[in-house]
Amino acid sequence: MKNLRLLTLLLMALPAFAHAALNVFACEPEWGALATELGGDAVKVYTATTAFQDPHRIEARPSLIAQMRRAGLAVCTGSELEVGWLPVLLRQSGNAAIQPGQPGNFEAAHYVAMLEKPSLLDRSQGDVHPGGNPHIQTDPRNIARVAQALSARLAEIDPEHAAHYQTRLKDFNSRWNAAMARWQTEAAPLKGMGIVVQHLAFPYLENWLGLKQVAVLEPKPGVEPSVSHLAEVAALLKSSPARAIVRASYQNPRPSEWLSEHAGIPVVVLAFTVGGSDRAKDLFGLFDDSIEQLLKAAR
Repeated sequence: MKNLRLLTLLLMALPAFAHAALNVFACEPEWGALATELGGDAVKVYTATTAFQDPHRIEARPSLIAQMRRAGLAVCTGSELEVGWLPVLLRQSGNAAIQPGQPGNFEAAHYVAMLEKPSLLDRSQGDVHPGGNPHIQTDPRNIARVAQALSARLAEIDPEHAAHYQTRLKDFNSRWNAAMARWQTEAAPLKGMGIVVQHLAFPYLENWLGLKQVAVLEPKPGVEPSVSHLAEVAALLKSSPARAIVRASYQNPRPSEWLSEHAGIPVVVLAFTVGGSDRAKDLFGLFDDSIEQLLKAAR
């Protein structure tokens, strides 16, 4: 009887093991949110960073290594955004399935047209990325392109749920395309609006909405501006005016607040990724909130 009960318990547990969710390690919140949209209950998503952390500078903590060790798929931006910490996680995880070149290693930047590729790679110029600017998530058209590729990769790694991933992609595409059409209409007043950016984090947003970047607060990418540099930007704005100073939620507020006080233009804090504001709870809320914040400055 004892053996029979044990056998019964094992048989009852088999479906749970057979249909275990695919562990997905997402480097940034936008890719964690996208994997959840496309995978639903077929995936278990762990997101390594938050919207209030600089994705360039993350500590390769033991807890992250442990999560990477369990992952069947690692979804990251690439283009060297995570070069300071991701290679350490991959190496120390000992997980062969998610190493570069393997199906379990997915870099979103491979699937979009990269902007701001440097003609000359010179590290003295700051945090320069050879493959182009990695902040691709600020253009919803890029999210759509990555979604197609990520859905196909999920199906490749987890063929048992291929139909599930395809169904969820179709549903996501329908909702996303409708949202993009709405955002394009709502954001029409933003075309041609001059902005100052704290970091070169928004070229894809600028390209999508037709915003005009007038100045950058950082003298070099990743280098905090001095007061003298900020004063130079303030002087520039007298001849090349801007309507707003744009920074991401994770960035130091002091430089943009200094310029706002001296130039008399508002600071617009954009969520930049999922979780960066109360409204940006998912990918749809991220763009709803970003456009709303920019429109407030345009009025």
